[in-house]
Amino acid sequence: MSDAVQTIEDKVRDALRTVVDPEIGMDVIQLGLIRKVDVSENRLHVIMILTTPFCPYAPQLMEQVRRTAQTVSGLTTTIEMGLEIWDPSMMEEGAADDWGLF
Repeated sequence: MSDAVQTIEDKVRDALRTVVDPEIGMDVIQLGLIRKVDVSENRLHVIMILTTPFCPYAPQLMEQVRRTAQTVSGLTTTIEMGLEIWDPSMMEEGAADDWGLF
């Protein structure tokens, strides 16, 4: 991976810390919802999951991730819904403590 691609991925992940799940009050990075950020051929593709398949904020959250990633990267961005089932072990280290899970 080139340094330029890594820089874009890092900037996108940092920017996605501003996208907060409104029900939980934590950002999508802390929750581990962003599973992959892929830069290729002047496009950005993000794979994300939700904490529950019945999340009432799914469309809003996915669009906010897409828009934030596109704005920061300057690249046409697509969002793909991953097939993984979320569980608290996917959260960033220490984030579960803040949420009162452990």
